[in-house]
This record gives sequence, C-alpha cells and structure tokens, in this order.
Amino acid sequence: MRFVTPKVRRVALIILAGALPQSSMAETTYIVDDRSLGDRSSPLGTSWRLVTDGVMGGVSQGQLTTETVDGRECLRLRGEVSLDNNGGFVQTMLDLSQEGSFDAAGYSGVEVTVYGNGETYNVHLRTSGLWLPWQSYRASFEATPAWTTLKLPFSEFVRYRTNKTLNLSKLKRLGIVAIGREFNADVCIAGVAFYR
Repeated sequence: MRFVTPKVRRVALIILAGALPQSSMAETTYIVDDRSLGDRSSPLGTSWRLVTDGVMGGVSQGQLTTETVDGRECLRLRGEVSLDNNGGFVQTMLDLSQEGSFDAAGYSGVEVTVYGNGETYNVHLRTSGLWLPWQSYRASFEATPAWTTLKLPFSEFVRYRTNKTLNLSKLKRLGIVAIGREFNADVCIAGVAFYR
C-alpha cells in the first residue's frame, strides 16, 4: 500500500479542485471579504479596523485605506513597524461574525489574495477561547509585488502565548499583521476566504 503524506494529499486536493466546474468551485470556499463593497466593510456585516502597538505603548505608525492597486480593489495596510517601547506591530483586523464566533471546522485553511512590497506578513486568528490580547494562532506569508492568491492551511498555524489548540468552531477574528521587526509595511488585500 502506498503512503500519501498530508502535504501530498493537500496538493492533490488543490489540483483536483482546479479541475472542478466553476459552480462547484464556488462551493469549496467561504468568502470572508472580496472587496465588492468598496469600503472597509465586509460581506459578513463587520468592518476592518486598524490597530497598532500604540494600544500598549509602542510607537509604530500605520494607516488603512481602500485603493485600486494594479487594477484591483483592495484594502491597503501601510506603516512603519518599530520595536521601540516594546512595540512591534501594525495590523488590520476583522471580526468574523456579528454574533461572536464563526464555525470554520469544515474548512482546511485561509486563502488570501495579496500584493505587497516583498516583505513577510502574518495572518493571525483569534478564537472566543482566548482572553489576552497578545494570544493568537499565526501563519506567515510573503507579499510579492504582484497579485498572488495564497493558501495557508490551518494545520500550519502556530500557537502564540497560549496552550490551547486552535478551535476552528470558535473563530472570532482574523488579522493581517506586519510584526516582529523594524520595517516599512505595505500590503494590499483583495480577498480573504476559507477554503475546503
């Protein structure tokens, strides 16, 4: 019997999904935001917010705008990440439900369509089981200067300052974050979804 690693199985599923008719493909993702509303609001009825380390005494500066970049409508997160005063982040975050939490247990990961300045950024997930503001589950990606759609499997998200396992049935918030080192952040987000 031939053993198939999870990574090979995941690639095979993505290849098979690519062969499905368009109507079937639409059912394999849950759109978190496709930027169709044109402002900071999402189809979930919640809105993207800008948060910097200033909430805990840091001095990083950021801004969140809606723009058209290389022909696509997007949210653009820009700023200067500074480690001064124990800081070190600029982020945009979105609540995934107006009622408190979203059940993503039937999905395999987060899909993001991004354009950036070649730097590494994070997707942070928070659940209703996390209480402290610095706790999260994190995965990194590189935002190249071309529109790219990336798939980040939930299995690759790493716990940060929590012992709790990621509970996909209790997702509360998703963030796109420039964090951890001094650099100029510039990342555009044209789409966020959960994929099967």
